[in-house]
Amino acid sequence: MDILITGSVAYDYLMTFPGLFREHLLAEHLEKISLSFLVETLVRRRGGIAPNIAYTIALLGGKPRVLATAGEECAVFRAWLEEQGVDTANIKTVSGKYTASYFATTDKSNAQVASFYPGAMAHAAELSLHEIVGPKPDIVVVSPNEPAAMEKYVRECTELGIHCIYDPSQQIIRFDGEVLRRGLDAAHAMFVNEYEFELVKDKTGLTEVDILSHLEFMVITLGPKGAAVYFDGQKVMVEAVPTDHILDPTGGGDAFRGGFLTGYSHGLDWETCGRMGSLAATYCLENEGPQAHHFTPLEFVARYRSFYDDGGKLDILLPQSSTVTKP
Repeated sequence: MDILITGSVAYDYLMTFPGLFREHLLAEHLEKISLSFLVETLVRRRGGIAPNIAYTIALLGGKPRVLATAGEECAVFRAWLEEQGVDTANIKTVSGKYTASYFATTDKSNAQVASFYPGAMAHAAELSLHEIVGPKPDIVVVSPNEPAAMEKYVRECTELGIHCIYDPSQQIIRFDGEVLRRGLDAAHAMFVNEYEFELVKDKTGLTEVDILSHLEFMVITLGPKGAAVYFDGQKVMVEAVPTDHILDPTGGGDAFRGGFLTGYSHGLDWETCGRMGSLAATYCLENEGPQAHHFTPLEFVARYRSFYDDGGKLDILLPQSSTVTKP
């Protein structure tokens, strides 16, 4: 299955705060909030939602493509993605612009405060699915991006008869109810977290039943509680893969999407897709940055089978000469 992922390409500036944000928020004075947090660490990592999702798919043996805009200093980032197996032919370099930047501070409870500078991403609507390099994809993931670009890609999916996976997440607050309803009307499937799902319902006035009525599936990620996968009037709860070694929550949801979409592209059942997403997310959480985790398909399947019995389904990810048994 040929998957094209649209969305931001960015550098992530990740900081850690040794305390708890909630201890410094005064509910009765939020209208005049003015806070500065002294952080302990700062690192710069490759990020952006489109490359984050694509990176995990590539680790699992897929050949994802990314449609996005990046700044003129992004040549090294592009080359690195190519080395990982991500097709960057549809990433456009914008002269005179920096690559988008994400600034996130995480406290010791893994709560985050973040800001995002769009940079070259502001030009994303200049790209078109009608003009992509290569064949027409089977699926287009419309993930957070310049808002006009997201609306355009949703519309073009309908024009081209391509299945659209709608992933509005961080940009939900930028959209009014009508824009979100159009996105849902055109969508084949949707990813959101539990808070974002409540926002979607509130802004659109739609119920859960309304939203699910024409989607093949919907995934609501639930953080440490795992995820809920909705399909055919059913719901499957997928537990989070446990770990005692969380370094950074940034990109966990994107890794989940990469794992889930890999299973989906192979026609695996919904529970297995969800569990693949959960394990991919855990790998990401155990590392610093959204593209710092690494595993081979063989390692992924071995770890999966230490938690779940897949009945041999994940053999599809392995080289023909390799086998992994459940411990």
